[in-house]
Amino acid sequence: MENYPPSTLPITAWAEDDRPREKLQNKGRQSLSDAELLAILLGSGSRNESAVALAQRILSSVGNNLNELGKRSLAELMKFKGIGEAKAITIAAALELGRRRQVSGVLDRPVITSSSDAYQAIGPILTDLPHEEFWMLLLNKGNKVIGREKMSTGGTDATIVDAKIVFRKAIEGLATAIIVCHNHPSGNLRPSQSDLDLTRKLKEAGDIIGLKVLDHLIVSDGGYYSFADEGVM
Repeated sequence: MENYPPSTLPITAWAEDDRPREKLQNKGRQSLSDAELLAILLGSGSRNESAVALAQRILSSVGNNLNELGKRSLAELMKFKGIGEAKAITIAAALELGRRRQVSGVLDRPVITSSSDAYQAIGPILTDLPHEEFWMLLLNKGNKVIGREKMSTGGTDATIVDAKIVFRKAIEGLATAIIVCHNHPSGNLRPSQSDLDLTRKLKEAGDIIGLKVLDHLIVSDGGYYSFADEGVM
């Protein structure tokens, strides 16, 4: 952890190079810690705590994990002393912008040559969600992504997928192959029996109609599980 002036000392009393705003201006945004960036969003702390100290306290509550912070509701953020509705909204808005920036980077049409490529093409859309969603990558003959389709939305631990709709969407999208993907909000990447059964069902149906099911990914904040890599397709 970086050394800061005492937490009760207002930031305006800090040396200029230690103040988050001035540090960003003078040294660049990359020089700031997560706590300093969050402190800029907060603008101020309280009578007994600087904005940086408040930011450190908030980050500590989520294990200094920005993905976890992005999942916190306004009500949860407002439980921190010094965080009112306006500051909670500012934090939520900034983190949502960051998530959308990450997602916007996957909306091109990459060529898929590995499970890692597939994860990069679809994973950022799913990793922060508090509920399960089932998506599909549509690929052409050259394994280039030609579309992304959300097939279903579920609860915190399950989502229901209709295989007929999956293949109808794939055929309508002129795909020659697909990769299916869903998230586990719990962070557990181990496939359930229903995940295994669905994968087998999709693979067999795809073989019959001549539409390849190349992989099934389970994604979470901790990475991904590839059915193809694990040899269970």
